[in-house]
Amino acid sequence: MRKISILALLLMISFNAVAQNIKVNDSIKLDTVQNIKFNYKQLIIPAVLIGYGFWGMESGQIKSFNSQIRDEFTEDIDRKVSIDDFSRYVPAVSVYALNAFGVKGKNNMRDRSVILGTSVILTTTAVFALKSITNVERPDETSNNSFPSGHTAIAFAGAEFLYQEYKDQSIWYGVAGYAVAAGTGIFRLYNNRHWLTDVAAGAGIGILCTKAAYWMNPYLTRKLFGKKENKSTSFIMPAYDGKSFTINYIKSF
Repeated sequence: MRKISILALLLMISFNAVAQNIKVNDSIKLDTVQNIKFNYKQLIIPAVLIGYGFWGMESGQIKSFNSQIRDEFTEDIDRKVSIDDFSRYVPAVSVYALNAFGVKGKNNMRDRSVILGTSVILTTTAVFALKSITNVERPDETSNNSFPSGHTAIAFAGAEFLYQEYKDQSIWYGVAGYAVAAGTGIFRLYNNRHWLTDVAAGAGIGILCTKAAYWMNPYLTRKLFGKKENKSTSFIMPAYDGKSFTINYIKSF
């Protein structure tokens, strides 16, 4: 029952993130560089998730709850699964897959690639910095870099990216992306690689970094490309194996 409750909690957080995005009505148009409307309400959910993660490092009660959740998820484990190594990339890759099948998103190839690249850089920088600073031991006691969950951060960054690109087409694209991201977090718990607080903080970091990437994009577009439209196309594919991070960049003229 506790496993089901945690899954329901993560899914509820995901759906609330989508619902909150709808309410604040992010009016960011990136095909042409414009001023960005910032709304502090967009920070509520990622701030709560990140705050809970940090609070858990100091609160004995939350640490105890972390241990209970770990025991619930690992008591019947016969073997680990590796689906979370792939599912973390699904939301972001789906943006390019949908576009390839003719479902147009908010931005062109160039802009969405800059946004994704910015999001991935911000996310991985935040994750690696916090891992080195906090030195939280993993549940399986293999290392001291548990906080926050990098897999979950990448997954939720991609889910927010998918939502932002296709929210005008259908809300269900965003819902599906967040469901996959929540599933990635669940598998990190199931594989005994992270505490619940690691997953929560990772989710908040991923969402926040993608939002920041959208806020920054008009400025970055001006600096990188100027005002003239560039007809070349680009594709960025991030990769993170838990130890190292790489970005594969393909450009056609």
